[in-house]
Amino acid sequence: MDSKPLNNRIALVTGATRGIGQAAALGLARAGAHVIALGRTQGGLEALDDQIFAETGAHATLVPMDLKQPETLDALGATIHERWGRLDIVVHAAAVLGGISPTGHIDPKRWDETLTVNLTATWRLIRALEPLLKASDAGRAIFLTTGRVVRPKAFWGPYAATKAGMEALVRCWADEVEHTPVRAVLLDPNQMRTRMRAEAYPGEDPMTLPEPAEIAPLVVQLAQATDLGLPDRPVVFSDWKAAGGKL
Repeated sequence: MDSKPLNNRIALVTGATRGIGQAAALGLARAGAHVIALGRTQGGLEALDDQIFAETGAHATLVPMDLKQPETLDALGATIHERWGRLDIVVHAAAVLGGISPTGHIDPKRWDETLTVNLTATWRLIRALEPLLKASDAGRAIFLTTGRVVRPKAFWGPYAATKAGMEALVRCWADEVEHTPVRAVLLDPNQMRTRMRAEAYPGEDPMTLPEPAEIAPLVVQLAQATDLGLPDRPVVFSDWKAAGGKL
């Protein structure tokens, strides 16, 4: 197998400064992709770039951006077009939990923030990047989702509702681009050792959970241009660990 299956591919990763986004960015870079890393903190992005450079000898492109101001995604699409003319891979990992609260007690500001980051930013990302993905010979868009979409639970209203909306949006979009080289995937990482998981389950021992790095090989596999049997419409990969982290 080619040790650099993503050579010369251009990959955008949101939420790249920590957790699954960071693991995905590192995995894609190790596989040969040039990573455009999007995150909220300059320091976190620079730390990621240092690690990518130490391991690969190449730098990432760093984009400090807060998805609570999603209109900035429009300018990002134009910048990518100007520099590369295409985009081969998108991994949309950025999200917020929105707090654990009874539905009637949800703070309106937190609701608006969760809606903006988890749903509206996904629409803006698709809107800005679709032409770039279509310019690739095999555009791959990977969206992180959650089992709360199909298994709603008390106190998870903002997160479950906005992720359900995101899934519906991605499925509609995938239908629209099914006759193009673009394919969309919904990836449910399940329980994982992330800051968001710790926020939702503060009493849980994080050492009992898999590290985000364990899902990186599957992200790399899903990002490849080779025919992996991906359907025209998005599927949810949720039992990734039982499959050894592979398709």
